[in-house]
This record gives sequence, structure tokens and C-alpha cells, in this order.
Amino acid sequence: MSYLALKDIHKSYYLGKEAFPVLNGINIDFERGEFVSILGESGGGKSTLMNIIGGLDRQFEGQVLLQGTALDHHQEKRMDRYRRETIGYIYQSYNLINHLSVLDNVLISLDMTQLNRGEREQRAKDLLTRVGLSDQMKKYPNQLSGGQKQRVAVARALASDPQIIIADEPTGALDSENTAEVLKLLDQIAAEGRLVICVTHSQAVAEAGTRIIHLADGRVTDEERLRPAYPVDQDRQQIPARRLPWLVPLTTAFKHLRYTWSWNLIIIIGTAIGLFAVMLFNGLGNGLKSYINQEINDMVNPRIVTVARYQSRGKASGSQGNRKQTSSSSTSASAAGGNQQMQANAQVAGQGNAAAVTATAAKTPSFSVAQLKRLRGLKHVQSVQPIVSASNATLSLDSKDYQVSSLTTWTAANRQSTIKAGHVAGKNEIVVDKDTVAKKWSKQNWRDVVGKTVTVSFQTIDANGKAVTVKRQLTVAGVTQGTNGSGATAVSYATMKAMRAVNNLKTEPTTVAVKADKRQNNGSVTKKINRLKTNKQRQFNAVSIASILDTVNTYVNLATTILAAIAGISLLVSALMIIVTMFMSVSARKKEIGILRALGESRSDIRRLFTGESLIIGIISATLATGIAYGVGAVLNTQLYKIANYNLIAIHVDNVVMTFIIALIIALLAAILPAWRAARLNPIDALAAD
Repeated sequence: MSYLALKDIHKSYYLGKEAFPVLNGINIDFERGEFVSILGESGGGKSTLMNIIGGLDRQFEGQVLLQGTALDHHQEKRMDRYRRETIGYIYQSYNLINHLSVLDNVLISLDMTQLNRGEREQRAKDLLTRVGLSDQMKKYPNQLSGGQKQRVAVARALASDPQIIIADEPTGALDSENTAEVLKLLDQIAAEGRLVICVTHSQAVAEAGTRIIHLADGRVTDEERLRPAYPVDQDRQQIPARRLPWLVPLTTAFKHLRYTWSWNLIIIIGTAIGLFAVMLFNGLGNGLKSYINQEINDMVNPRIVTVARYQSRGKASGSQGNRKQTSSSSTSASAAGGNQQMQANAQVAGQGNAAAVTATAAKTPSFSVAQLKRLRGLKHVQSVQPIVSASNATLSLDSKDYQVSSLTTWTAANRQSTIKAGHVAGKNEIVVDKDTVAKKWSKQNWRDVVGKTVTVSFQTIDANGKAVTVKRQLTVAGVTQGTNGSGATAVSYATMKAMRAVNNLKTEPTTVAVKADKRQNNGSVTKKINRLKTNKQRQFNAVSIASILDTVNTYVNLATTILAAIAGISLLVSALMIIVTMFMSVSARKKEIGILRALGESRSDIRRLFTGESLIIGIISATLATGIAYGVGAVLNTQLYKIANYNLIAIHVDNVVMTFIIALIIALLAAILPAWRAARLNPIDALAAD
């Protein structure tokens, strides 16, 4: 039984429906240890026969038997394996991969063996030394002579330890000296027990083999034995093959990018600019949200829920009959020291800021002891602090009067950070606003107001509806100022209660500050309070700064997303550029694709090669975009900090991660069609490409 046998091989090419026979019933047996020369003129079918033996041509009739077993050329994966394990190619035009070094050109075949990395490199170096290229390993093919290129091709053909070496006109482009060296190498390969099949049109080259088969007009016309085949060591172990590891196409893709970096630099820069814009706008959104949150949280404790009595729309707030109804009021707005949280409550109530103190104003429903107890009993409520306020209070200090829009009780809703001098008001003490009182008292020495005695007075309405004036001397304990410039003028609840008691005025709060045990429970506490009912009637109206912040953040997120999406349009252009680049790369690298398929790489390996190259472009672009974004962000923050005293560009890790994900998605989508086209190329056509 012969090692390789061709049985009745027929092959025709078609032009329309007209057939042009190339091979007409070829029957040849081959044995290992032979150096068989197939001699014939150009057009006689020699190369077609070699493509059939090498498993590249699948459209033929007849059988190719390997050790008595017929090969199914229509089983693509089996033919890939056959080429990996059994076939080594040497071409007339060398067919080296230009962007790989001499050593890498040999290693690309060794990567499909089960040798470890060190063993693969050592075998590649040994083979190059054997063919006389030990000093040329780091060079690229375009730096070698024709003879040197062909010896690289010989080393590559031997690398995976194949049993069959196919040499297609291996000396056609060589001078006589290099021809002799290549033929000597081929004879040595046969002497190792391999089958060498050399296609040639030169009688002199053919006579270097052990047997000559004459081929003419697609038929074997003659066969002559020149010398016996070399003996074969049947116990010799072949290097086991394997499928190409997924990392190798990525490495090859990177080497191609490095070799042709100028080709891809514009693509990388264009993609990076689009990614940079998206990242910068996301960073701006982060900074704005953080800035807004800080500004509001500096004024108001985010754990505070401001609660007023609820009143149905259409009911007059001043009606005595409506005291069982609940509403939010302008006094509740004043109670928070004029901050934004209380202004939100005032907006909910829809009433004027001075309505609670004028003689014509309606009375605002207040909280009973039972209602306060009910609020304290809710889950996640840490404390309930009543708020009592008075509008248009007058502070007399050193014979001068200072008008403040609101005098309120200090609660957990007021931030300790707003105290710019002194401390929080205790018994018979008051904290005053920096701008409306302290700095008007002394522009330069406003801190000295702490410790001064002031007379506080304001008007309110007693139980009989009569206007009364509340007046009391208090000691200034501290000076307040919010981040927006507006501070609170406030006293403790005990002090406010004592002031009103002098005039027999009740101190039932119209607003309370409910403090949640944790920031994340703020929303649930707010919802629970708003759902409380008595006799199916809603009792309270609760507003939290957290809900306001959520709304603001939603708007900022929306604006950021829109800006990022507009910037992202440029990424579509980048994707198109990558697609065009990949298609051009496929067209320019057809021969490389054919070489890799001939070596045994599968279609999926080719897809990974071009997909990997596109993904590397995406990763480099994202890396460059990240560097630019952080650099530009730092410059912008330097300028913006002078305006807002805050770094408004805040690029987070998740922004960077998202940028890389976007880059990879764009690169992957851009590579699908070019990679598919590359994988579908006919290896024979690809090898014939210029």
C-alpha cells in the first residue's frame, strides 16, 4: 500500500457551460523517502495537480488516498487538519509574509504544533541555521535575496514536521548556485523519510529527484526511476499538530499594525477624537451632578424630609373649618432658613412668603402631639424636629435695626457647615445671617458680632386673630452663610417657644423636619409619610431634597447623554473608516490569506486575524482617547476652578470602561464584513494574487 495515491483524477475549468479539461485521469502512487519530480510544460496541469494533493482544490473527480484512506476534500475542517499535519509548501515566488520577520515566518507554522513556546523558537532557529540563515533571523523578507527567501520558505515548510513537501517550481526564480542549494536541501528532506513532490518544467531540476513523472495535456505520459527511494524510519515520531491558538492571530494582527503603523494612524486618531468627546461630556455630566449635589447638600441635610400638613386643592387655607385639612405653607418655607429645600415646599404649597403674619392672612394647619408621635413611629425615622418660624423679623443691634425675611428654629435641616463664626444657638441665643446682619453691622469685623446682645421682634396673630408683637433680647451665638450666599437667622425651638409663651401664643409647628436614619432610606420615608391617612384622608405633604436632587440629576443625565450622542456621531464616521481600512487590508493581503490557509489555518483563524486587528485599533484608540480626555480635563478644570471653585470635569473609572466597551463594539461591528470576506476567499485565488 502506497503512502499517497491519486486515483483517476479529472479536473476541468469552465467558461460558461463550456468545459476545458486540465487533468484527464491521473493515477500516481507515492512513497515516503521519495523525491518525485513532476515534469511538464506550463499549462500541463502540474500546479492544479499540486493544489489537489495539497488539499486546496476541492472541485475535481477521483480520489486522493492517504495511507489507503480516501480524503474528503469537501470536509473543510478535515482538509485544514490535513494541511496542518501532513503538507508543507515551497513556492516559486517564496510566498513569505512581508510584515513578519524571517523568524516569525517560520514560527507561524510552528504555532500550529503542540511544542511549547521555547521549543517552537528553538526549532525555528535550528531550521534557519540548517538552511544557512542563522544571521538573518531578525530581518524582513524585503531585506533578503531571492535565494535567501527560498531557504526561508524551505525552513517554514519543514517547521511543522510534515510528511509531504510540495515544491512548486522552487528554483524558477533562482540562479544556478541557489538552485543547486535548494535541490540539495530537498534531497536531504527526502532522505529524512519524507515525500518530496517537486513540480518543474526544467529537465535538470527533475533529474535531481529519485523519480520523474512526465505530465502533458493533463495525462501521465511517462515515468522513470532514477534511483531508489530513501529508507524510512517507521518508528520516528512526528511532532503533533493542533489548531491555531486564538492568541496567535491577535499577535499577528498586532505585528501587521506595527509594520504599517502610518497606514492606521489616521484611523486611530479619528476614532480617538470621537471617543474623547464622548468621555469628556460624560465627565462634564459627572462634575455638574457632583457640583450641584455638593451645593445643595451644603445647605440642606440630605437625610431630612420636610413635612407640612396636607390640604386638598380648592380648600381655603384660612378657613377655620379646614383645620382638619392639612397643607404646606409659606411659613414652612421660611422655617428652613430660606434654603432651597424649604423653597421647594413653598412652591408645593403655592402661597406667598408673608401670608402667615399679616392680619388678613389665613391660619396654617399645625401638627398635633399625636401626629408628631405618629411620624416618630415610622420605620427608618431617627428624629422629628418641629419648625416654627416668623416672617419679617427685626433685629436691633447697637441702636440699628436689621430686617430679616425669616426667623426660624434651628433643626437638623440646617447644616453645621453654614456656621462661619461662633456656634449653633443655645438657650436665649441666636445665629444671624452674615450678609443681612453681620456684615451690615461691620463689613470688616463681622465676626465680632458674636457675643453681642440683640433685640429680636416680630409680629404674629394670637388665638383671637389679633396682631401681637413678640420681642426678646438674645445673645448672638454665631454667624451663618450658605454656599449660595444666603444663611439662616435662627434660634432653638426652646427659645422660640419661650418667646411666644410671653404673649400666651401657642407653639404648635406648622412644619417639621423628619430625619431619616440613612441617606438611602430618605425616599422610602418620604413615600411613607405621603401615604399616611386618617379616615381615608391624606394627612401630610412631605418633600425631600433627595427627590429634588434625583430630578436635577435626571435632567443633567439627559443633557449629558444628548451631548455625548451628538459627539458619538463622529464614531459612525470612524466605524466607516475602519470598515474601509479593513476591506483595503483584505485586498492588500490576499496572498497572506492564501499562505495561511495553505499552512493549515481555518476560516475562523482568518476571521480572528482581521477582527483582532480591528479590535486592536479600537483599544489603541480608546487608550489614546483616555489620555487626551484626562489631559484636556485637567486643563479645563484649572480654568473652571477659578469660576466655580470646583473641578467640573470628573472622568470616572466607569466612563473609561464604557469608552473601551464602545470602542470594542465599534471595532467589532466594523470588522464583521471584511473578516467574513477574508475568510471566504478561495486559497488558490488568494495565492495567485499580486
